[in-house]
Amino acid sequence: MKSRALKDNLSGYTFISPFIIGFTTFTVVPMLISLYLSFTNYDLFTTPTWIGLGNYKEMFFGDEKFWKSLSVTFYYVLAGVPLRLMFALFVAMLLNQNMKGIGIYRVLFYLPSIIGGSVAVAIMWRNIFGNEGVINALLFFMGIDKKILWYQDPTSALWTLILLAVWQFGSSMLIFLAGLKNIPPTYYEAASVDGANAIRKFFKITLPLLSPIIFFNLVMQTISAFMTFTPAYIISKGEGGPLDGTLLYPLYLFQKAFNFFQMGYASAMAWVMLIIVGLTTLILFKTSSLWVYYESKED
Repeated sequence: MKSRALKDNLSGYTFISPFIIGFTTFTVVPMLISLYLSFTNYDLFTTPTWIGLGNYKEMFFGDEKFWKSLSVTFYYVLAGVPLRLMFALFVAMLLNQNMKGIGIYRVLFYLPSIIGGSVAVAIMWRNIFGNEGVINALLFFMGIDKKILWYQDPTSALWTLILLAVWQFGSSMLIFLAGLKNIPPTYYEAASVDGANAIRKFFKITLPLLSPIIFFNLVMQTISAFMTFTPAYIISKGEGGPLDGTLLYPLYLFQKAFNFFQMGYASAMAWVMLIIVGLTTLILFKTSSLWVYYESKED
């Protein structure tokens, strides 16, 4: 029996060994190396020099751009994630209908998420909000003669990134759609018999039963938003302007690493971001008991 159990264990470890080797080689080892580098002064060309907490002291007490990038990133996350989830839920409810050709509409609404993270889409988005772009052309058609310089103002420039994030709602929409299809229609029928209107059904049936799905999407989209890089890099042409208005944290980390070759400092920034994302996720999990409803959970 022991020999058979050992053989079964060896077979199991053999099957999962490609993942273990890949995860260790390409995730665990690089993370440990970056942790070491975060305590050093390293520029890619010379041997790392140990400076202890020097990078962290500089980051928290001597780098104004660090705090600026952090505030811009939190603004982006706090504004973009809720809007994205609300829009995704709205579209999912529209697509949760039994009508002819609904599958085609679902595919069309999901397409932006398939290509949404590409450089081409970011360039397209930059041109749409350009001085001679489609948005200004539509405003001119509506009678607004003055062109809006979207990328000359820090707030409007950041909102172009937020709108791009909202436009990429397809993955959240599909998850919401799956959750909506799992809600028994008998609940809505019973509510209709009791005289409940559509709004009351939404807040008393749909939202409570969909809250675990909302929580999952909230966690995943929050983590994804903290890591947004490509749109900010392309739209601001790698500078994070104007006035650092689109200087998201990953973009500033990239600048430190590959523009100024401060790899030790960039590694420290990466670990700070890891802690921020971890704490944010922990807060979401701790507060989920206040608003997430599970049918299997006893009162």
